[in-house]
Amino acid sequence: MPRAVGILGTGSYLPKEEVSNEEVAARAGVTAEWIERKTQIRSRRYAAPHEATSDLAVHAAAAALDSAGLRADEVDYLIVSTSTGDHPQPPTAHLVQDALGARGAACFDVNVVCSGFVYALVLAQGLISLRPDSRCLVVGADVYSRILDFSDRKTAVLFADGAGAAVVGAVEAPYGIVGTQLSGRGDAHRLIGVDAGGSRRPASAQTLAEGGHFFTMDGRGVRDFVAEHVPPALVSLVGAHGFTPDQVDHFVPHQANGVMLGDIVERTGLTGAVTHRTLQKYGNVGSASVPVALDDAHRGGALADGDLVLLAGFGGGMSIGTALLRWGRG
Repeated sequence: MPRAVGILGTGSYLPKEEVSNEEVAARAGVTAEWIERKTQIRSRRYAAPHEATSDLAVHAAAAALDSAGLRADEVDYLIVSTSTGDHPQPPTAHLVQDALGARGAACFDVNVVCSGFVYALVLAQGLISLRPDSRCLVVGADVYSRILDFSDRKTAVLFADGAGAAVVGAVEAPYGIVGTQLSGRGDAHRLIGVDAGGSRRPASAQTLAEGGHFFTMDGRGVRDFVAEHVPPALVSLVGAHGFTPDQVDHFVPHQANGVMLGDIVERTGLTGAVTHRTLQKYGNVGSASVPVALDDAHRGGALADGDLVLLAGFGGGMSIGTALLRWGRG
């Protein structure tokens, strides 16, 4: 049988501390009702004081390896997608490798913010295409609670912490990745970011005093960007491979905002697909959003062999990553 590249197993990890809308509302100067109405989020999880991004990633990765029936030392490549790494360096992927015992795996980080997991999946596909017997562990993990300004309701009510993972390897055609599309719009890079802490504005007493290390977002600008660019990207990918949106069985999007997801579904014509949402209980977990939602769907038994699954990541940069998969291993 011809070989393709697909997902062999999934995993996720959400911290134990559940944070209600009431708690966030009290700090952000809004009401719990306002948060749910504007975002459809009802609760979220924050990492414990001793937990960093790599800790969450290790738990999710271990669950994905178990799902795939693999040991850590059987992993050839390890990619961690995060914009909230443990340190500026070394790469968080190397910390995950060490904790897992994935000795010898080539490992590296990618930072495409909330699109990162899909970008990493595409990189994994390329690596495995070069070495068809290899396996790649792809992890999306973020700890946003450490960089939020809780007086900024645009961000404080949305973002949270979590990790999701997938093991990628050879599967029997026609299963696996059908197609992918990636795009970047650097001209819109100012919509989302953390201004200080890099080589442009190194950390200093002044940047701390100015709040330069907090995550910021132009909410209206992001909403307009997503409405204009994400639905056409999804329609383009699906159409490029001979399908129409009404043939998609499952839609697994970045869990940005519940109202925004509803708009994307309508604009794309995905009303017949099952849209998988975890944001109501976990919030927006950045790069972990897509793999957490995918794992939730997989472990819940929603995905059947042969189902057409559409993944969509979008976020800072600005960036969009889409992938179409035929679910199953063959």
